[in-house]
Amino acid sequence: MIEIKDVTKRYGETVVLDGVSLTIAPGGVTSVIGANGAGKSTLLSVVSRLVPADGGTVTVDGMDVATTPGDRLARRLAVLRQDNHLSVRLTVRELVAFGRFPHSGGRLTAADRDLVEEAIDYFELGDLADRHLDQLSGGQRQRAHVAMVLCQDTDYVLLDEPLNNLDMRHSVQMMRRLRRMADDYGKTVVMVVHDVNFASCHSDTIVAMKDGSVVAQGTTAEMMTPEVLNAVYDLDIDVHEIGGHRIGVYFS
Repeated sequence: MIEIKDVTKRYGETVVLDGVSLTIAPGGVTSVIGANGAGKSTLLSVVSRLVPADGGTVTVDGMDVATTPGDRLARRLAVLRQDNHLSVRLTVRELVAFGRFPHSGGRLTAADRDLVEEAIDYFELGDLADRHLDQLSGGQRQRAHVAMVLCQDTDYVLLDEPLNNLDMRHSVQMMRRLRRMADDYGKTVVMVVHDVNFASCHSDTIVAMKDGSVVAQGTTAEMMTPEVLNAVYDLDIDVHEIGGHRIGVYFS
C-alpha cells in the first residue's frame, strides 16, 4: 500500500502540491488525471523520491521513502520518468538489463539474464534486442523502457505519462500491455495519463488532481461522470457508455 499524508511541495512561492493525502491500495491500475499544472508528475516524483517533499510523508508498505535506503526502496518500487532520454548509446537488451541493478549491483547472474529475456519477450522486443535505442521508433523505445521497469521486478510501478509522444495506435498497444502487466504479474501500476478515455478503459481506480490537490478518487464508474470531469477540467464533458466503457466526449 502507498500512503501519502499531507504532502506539500513548493517551488519558490508557487505551491505545486498542497497538503495531498491519498491511499493507493495494492494491485491493479491507478491512473492520475488532471489538467496541466495540477501536480500529477510532481506527486509521482515525490512518491518515488526523485523530488523531496517540503512537508508530509510517503510510505510504501510501511517504508518511509525519505529515509529508506535507496537499494531497498528500488527493490520494491520502480519509476519511469516522462523524460527518459539517455546520454549513452545502449542496445535494447542493455537497457532492459539495467532493471536488474538494484538486485545484482551490475553483476548479472544467470537468473538475472533469464528475467531480462523474459521482459524482452513480454514486450515483443525479441527482434529488436540487439538494436540500439536510437535506431528505434518512439513506440519501440517506450516499450523498451517499460520492459526495463518490468525487469526490475518490483511490486509497485510508477509511470509518468507512458503515452508521451506515442500516436493513437501505439498508445492503445501500450495501455493494453500495461493493463496485462498488472494482471499477469500482480503489480500495482500507478500512471499519469492525460487522456481520460484511456484512463477509463484500462484503470481500476482514477485519482483526479487540480491545483495541487486531490479533488476526487474512485472507480472509473464513479469518476467518469460529467460532474467530476467538469470540476477537474473546467470543461463541459459528456459521458457515454460505449462498449462497456464510460467515454468522455468534449468535442461538441
